[in-house]
Amino acid sequence: MTHAPQSEPTLGGAPQTVLRRMREQFPQTALWNDSADPAQLATSIGFGAVGATCNPVIAVAALSADLPRWSARIAEIAEERPTATDSDIGWQVVEELSVEAARLLEPAFVASGGRDGRLSIQTDPRLRRDPEALLAQAERFAALAPNIIVKIPATQAGIEAIEEAAFRGIAINATVSFTVAQALAVAEAIERAHARRAEQGLPEVELGHVATIMGGRLDDWLKTVTQREKMLLTPGVLDWAGVAALKRAHAIFTERGFRTRVLSAAFRNRLQLSELVGGDLVVSPPFEWQRRINDHVADLPARIDEPVAPEILAELEQLPEFRRAYEPDGLSVEEFEHFGAARATVRQFLEASEQLDALVRNVLVPVP
Repeated sequence: MTHAPQSEPTLGGAPQTVLRRMREQFPQTALWNDSADPAQLATSIGFGAVGATCNPVIAVAALSADLPRWSARIAEIAEERPTATDSDIGWQVVEELSVEAARLLEPAFVASGGRDGRLSIQTDPRLRRDPEALLAQAERFAALAPNIIVKIPATQAGIEAIEEAAFRGIAINATVSFTVAQALAVAEAIERAHARRAEQGLPEVELGHVATIMGGRLDDWLKTVTQREKMLLTPGVLDWAGVAALKRAHAIFTERGFRTRVLSAAFRNRLQLSELVGGDLVVSPPFEWQRRINDHVADLPARIDEPVAPEILAELEQLPEFRRAYEPDGLSVEEFEHFGAARATVRQFLEASEQLDALVRNVLVPVP
């Protein structure tokens, strides 16, 4: 069933889309835009978005979408910083893009007391093995704007950096995360950090921490595994793997009263939003997914407490890699960075970092 958003009544000057209705009916389910592109974010805020995120892949796409503007800025930065490397210039541009997007979210940040209205900026994937380097970059990013939330990988080194950053009052968005075990390790590290703050008499602050589970990338990995092993599963079953992990993590977070929220990212299908509505969590679909949902979905009722069908879960649990992702103790902290989805994602982020360097290089040293 479809509907035409443009024909519906408006509220506060914004179209009364299905996503906006969802936000009004279930304000605890926060909508973020999975891009820092300012034009997309402005429209997404009209849908009810109260946050946004960026990573190396997203940053390259956002800069490429407005290349004449950012090419001019890259040339200016090179003039201002004659000894800066291509990478230095690229990261400055990403910072400037993020600050611009963060300004759009300031009203939500103020209205929520800091729980929402956050703009995520991701640490350099080339620093992923060095907790001190991750922490130093997190501190730099946090100083860019009051509503910045810093993405740090949910790896062994990253968990160490996450705990110390949260202790220092930095808002955390754990990324490169696909499993219940990773989300729990993040939430527990953040609880330890805030306990340390209390012990040392530091003020309690609302930082809006989130622990991402990249549900679609978990689905992708399981599809790779089943293809490699020539397995035959019921069509559509693998599209529920990320959803199952997200639902389980949310249930545990709720039961244990963690201050951190689960965040659903890496959309591959609408289940990764529609099955989570009603939960105290964050859903972060790309802008094009938001438009498709508004154009083709009639309603988004609360489904967070509806379990994945037993027959689907039983079939998924035949896969050892799914069990590692789904069980709270399915992975040790030492195994986080070696999980297949993590290796694939880190490689993609590293490739995007190289593309960012190339984008700068093509401006400064154009092809003759």
